[in-house]
Amino acid sequence: MLKAAPSGIIPAMVTPMTADEQLNERSLRRLTNYLIEGNVHGLFAAGSQGESWALTHDEKRRVWETVVDETRGRVPVYAGTAGMTTRQTIELTQLAEKAGADAVSILTPFFIRPNEDELFHHYKAIAESTSLPIVIYSNPIRTNVRVSPGLLSRLAQVQGIVGIKDSSGDLELTAEYIRVVPPGFSVLVGLDTLIYAGLTYGTRGSIAATANVMPALAASIYDRFMAGDLAGALQAQRSLAPLRLAFSWGTYPVVIKEALNLMGMDVGPCRAPVGPLATDQRVALKRLLREMKVL
Repeated sequence: MLKAAPSGIIPAMVTPMTADEQLNERSLRRLTNYLIEGNVHGLFAAGSQGESWALTHDEKRRVWETVVDETRGRVPVYAGTAGMTTRQTIELTQLAEKAGADAVSILTPFFIRPNEDELFHHYKAIAESTSLPIVIYSNPIRTNVRVSPGLLSRLAQVQGIVGIKDSSGDLELTAEYIRVVPPGFSVLVGLDTLIYAGLTYGTRGSIAATANVMPALAASIYDRFMAGDLAGALQAQRSLAPLRLAFSWGTYPVVIKEALNLMGMDVGPCRAPVGPLATDQRVALKRLLREMKVL
């Protein structure tokens, strides 16, 4: 269970796989320690960067149990428990609770487009089914489902709903989220290029995919900002940005996995139909990682 409001830099972890697309628990343990040693403030397992849509319920359970076991309470573990239906999401959330997760992050339904009342009752029912804190995950670019400030204001009053990951990339919307929620409610940005900007608006940090590759650099944006070193935080943000901008070089979420593989982390491929980077894009990624002093 979380002891404080969600905050800091929380890597959206990849899910390591073997060459034949089976879970690689040994690599997952190695990645868990690498991230914690990079001074991150939490771990987010089996979210969208973790290919949640491609994992069975049992595979998600194994991911959560492995990360929880390897973390040993050093940082909070967030589990991605989104499902297409309320019933499915409740099943996954209760599975994550049994696995020992400290909190869950739940993407809005996708493909379908529920209205605001339907979304409200979706999240309310999930909150009533678990004792775990819930972080709503809004990614309208991918889901075509928008969490309005008015809806978030209602959801923030539901016991157990403690924050939102906002991947809209719209700082005006982010600022409005912050304005309408209670003081203890956490707004986290999901676009890695906006971590610093979000902090200046009053966000509490970020759930960030690039932190898989450069956890210490990503964490330093938050740590320097909180210590009053605004120039240092801004420089760290500018140093991290090129990796996030490289996401367009391949089908999401392959770029981060390819970067980790180039670093020797052995996280394997994405599950088909997501394929590897083209040769020229991999060469460009290797060049970028060298420029960022990762290789």
